[in-house]
Amino acid sequence: MERFLQGNRAALQEHVRNHREVHVVMGNEACDLDSTVSALAMAYFLAQSSPAPKAAFIPVLNIPRADFALRTETTFLLREQGIPTTSLVFRDEIDLGELHSTGLLSLTLVDHHVLPGADAALEDAVVEILDHRPLERDHPGCRVTVEPVGSCATLVTERIAQGPPGVLDRLTAALLHGTILLDCVNLSPAAGKATPRDVACVSLLEARFPELLARDTVFEALQAAKFDVSGLTTEQMLRKDLKALAGDELLLAISSIYVDMEAFLHRPGLLQDLDAFCQARGYAGLVAMTISFNEHNEPSRQLAVYSRSETLRSTICRALEEATTPSLLLQPLPSPWACVGAYAQGNALASRKKVLPILRAALGGAGAAGGPDEEAIPPPTPVNSLVEESPLAQPVPPLCPQEVLERVSRIAAEQPPASSE
Repeated sequence: MERFLQGNRAALQEHVRNHREVHVVMGNEACDLDSTVSALAMAYFLAQSSPAPKAAFIPVLNIPRADFALRTETTFLLREQGIPTTSLVFRDEIDLGELHSTGLLSLTLVDHHVLPGADAALEDAVVEILDHRPLERDHPGCRVTVEPVGSCATLVTERIAQGPPGVLDRLTAALLHGTILLDCVNLSPAAGKATPRDVACVSLLEARFPELLARDTVFEALQAAKFDVSGLTTEQMLRKDLKALAGDELLLAISSIYVDMEAFLHRPGLLQDLDAFCQARGYAGLVAMTISFNEHNEPSRQLAVYSRSETLRSTICRALEEATTPSLLLQPLPSPWACVGAYAQGNALASRKKVLPILRAALGGAGAAGGPDEEAIPPPTPVNSLVEESPLAQPVPPLCPQEVLERVSRIAAEQPPASSE
């Protein structure tokens, strides 16, 4: 993979210059670790396994390069694995619309399957989808693999394992291994994210590459990196993991933040920062949600509601307090600011994914979260690793490497990925 990534930018420039096909592999707009690694690994696999490829296979990170510093767990893992950011291609460095208009673009989507409104014109360039959230609509003429596993990297690992021998190398394995562990909270049954297929893929990677670091070491380092916001401003902290909901003539921001609520509420200049953040983006209010894990990988959650409009703030707070599907079991926390309500969330399994419908109903609109700067109602928000949960939350049985290898072989022989072509 090292050579593949090093030649990325040169290959893209050459194919654009000579009007040759470019096959882009791209994750969702959250561009978390799962989207990034799935794009890198899938593009590398396609480049290595496609017979006599005419296209340049280019993984594209679906954010501007300037925002990459906010993905602290991703920058950490790539740095640890010796991948320089100069070898990466970001969304603001490639003109997908121009490539498509000239008939040169093929597109594989990983970790999502619905393009945002701004990219709707690219829909007929999509040739393949790998995703781990429920399929919202059909994609005729496109190969589709949508499975309810904890990490999209699991689907990529299965795909590579079913491909030509020798494609999986140590670097690719290390990236996939770390991503699945972070997404599935170190395969902890208590977190309810890992499925047997996630466990099988982690075991497979460890069997093939025994030199991989221990699971606890990998997970703890990545989790610490994800939660490390020490160098970020309040504005960067709020943008790091941001969704938006559109209601009746207003927008509401929902940010996952990675500090304790008390520490967040006492940041110097917080109110000025919240005012500036919302005014600059046209948000009428903001809901901040925290998550942390104890030594048993059990989650703990808190949330805060900010708005200068007392009516909007009261409406949102009341909706959250009175919610029954699910009940959040909120307990008020002290807040130093009259325009900020704060709560401890007793139901720690109610992730942002489950809170979003409550907020949507409170706004009285059918908004959907996508990019923070979209004025039109964007498509459904991508599931974010660690904050959201997998659709399956079943216990995971222990597996030995030999069982894993046999299982993957059976998958390849008997159960090919669901597809529509």
